[in-house]
Amino acid sequence: MTQEPRMGPRPLPLHLAAAQVTWRRSALAWRIWKGSSPSWSPPPSAALSLAPELEAVDPDAFAAALERAIAARSNEFLTAISAYRRHPYKRTLEDPPALWREGSSRLLDYGASASDRPPILLVPSLVNRGYILDLMPGRSFVRWLALEEAAGGFRPLLLDWGAPGTDERGFTLTDYIAGRLQAALDAVLAATGQRPLLLGYCMGGLLTLALAQQRPADLAGLALLATPWDFHAAPGQAAIGHNALLAWSPVMELLGELPVDAVQALFAVLDPLTALRKFRQFARLDPASPQAEAFVALEDWLNDGVGLAAPVARECLGGWYAQNATQKGRWRVAGQPVRPEKLELPSLCVIPATDRIVPPASARALAAALPRNEVQEPAAGHIGMMASCRAQREVWPPLARWMAAQAIAHKGALRGGSGRSKVTGNAALRRAKPEKDAGKKAGIRPRAASASRKQRRSDPT
Repeated sequence: MTQEPRMGPRPLPLHLAAAQVTWRRSALAWRIWKGSSPSWSPPPSAALSLAPELEAVDPDAFAAALERAIAARSNEFLTAISAYRRHPYKRTLEDPPALWREGSSRLLDYGASASDRPPILLVPSLVNRGYILDLMPGRSFVRWLALEEAAGGFRPLLLDWGAPGTDERGFTLTDYIAGRLQAALDAVLAATGQRPLLLGYCMGGLLTLALAQQRPADLAGLALLATPWDFHAAPGQAAIGHNALLAWSPVMELLGELPVDAVQALFAVLDPLTALRKFRQFARLDPASPQAEAFVALEDWLNDGVGLAAPVARECLGGWYAQNATQKGRWRVAGQPVRPEKLELPSLCVIPATDRIVPPASARALAAALPRNEVQEPAAGHIGMMASCRAQREVWPPLARWMAAQAIAHKGALRGGSGRSKVTGNAALRRAKPEKDAGKKAGIRPRAASASRKQRRSDPT
C-alpha cells in the first residue's frame, strides 16, 4: 500500500508567503535605493557600509543576480518541502493499553508491568498530540521514564486528550480541569494506590497547576515544563490575542472550534521564518540519516495537531493572551481564582532558555510565584527540551532526579491507608451521579443544547 503524501508544513500558504515577502523585500530595497524614491529613508549603518560597493555595481546586472538568488532559495525551500512530503519514514510505535477513557480522552499506561513504581501523570497541551512525549524509538521521554536509568524508573501515565468531539466542542477550561483531568487523576489514584507526580507541558502546565490547587493532598509534586504565566512578558502578546479573536470568531461560531490551521498560524506568527530556516537545514541532510528521520518525525507531529474547543480558545486568546488574566490573578477555574502563590505543593519549573513559543520571562514569573519551587533552565528550546538528543542528556535526567526525590518523600499509603484517595466532592459526585450533576457541584455550568453551546464562556478573566 502506497503511503499518501504528507500535507505539511501547515499552514503551507502562510509559510510560503512569509518566505516570499522576506526575499522580495531585498528586491524592493534595491529598487528604492537606486531609484531615489520619495519614500526612501537612510538604511541602517550596516547597510550604509556597503554603499561604496553597491554604487560600483551595474544596476541591471545586480538586479538580475538578486532575482536569481531569490529563485534559487525559493527552489531550495520547495524542494525540501517536497522531499519531506515523500520521505518514507512512518511512526511505528504502538500505544500502550489505556487505563481509563472518557469521551475523546484516554490515559495511556506506559508502566503497567512495573506497577509498584512511583506513578507520574503527564499532561500535554490541548492543541498538540501527546505523542511528542513518545515521538520515536530513542526519543521517547515517556518510555525513558519507565526505565531503571531514569532515577530508578517510574510508572508513566500519559493523558491523550484526543481531538474535540461533539461533547468536547462545548468544553471550557473548567470542564477540562475540574471534569476530565480530575477523572484521570482519580483513575491513577485508584489503579496505583499512590499519590502521583503531576507533570504538565506547555499549556498542560497551566491545566495541572489549576488541578494541583484543587487536589494538593492527592499529589506528590508538580513539575511544570515550559509553562507560561505572564503573557505580557514579551511584546506583542496582547495583540496576538485580540487580533486572533477578531479574525477567527466567525469561524469558531460556525465550527464550534478553532481549526488546526488557525492554531498553527498563531504559532507561526510568533516566528514567521521558522519553517524556512528548518527546511533549508533539512535540504542539506542525507535523507537516510537518523537526523533526517528525526526531522520528519517531529514535523509529522507538528502537522498532526488538533483543533481547540471554541470556549477554550476564547478563554486562552482573550483571557490569557489579551488580558493577561493569569498574571493578574483573574483566571478562574470552577469559580475559584488560580493563585500559584497559595500552592504549598513541592514544585519544579523547567524553563528552556531558548524557547521561542513561551518566552522564558513568562515562565519565570510563574516560578517566582510558587512558594516551594525549584528551577532548572536548560539550554534548549520549547520542543527540543522533550524531543532532542541533547534533552536526553541535559533535560531528562535532572528532571527525573527531582521527581524521584518527591516520590520518596511522599512514599506510603494514601490517606486512610486504603490505597484509594479520599477525593474531593467533585470526583465523588462524578462517580455517583450523572455528569451534569457533578458539574453543578464543581461549579461547572450544565451543558447547553448545541445551538446555544457556541455562546457559552468559561471564566475568561
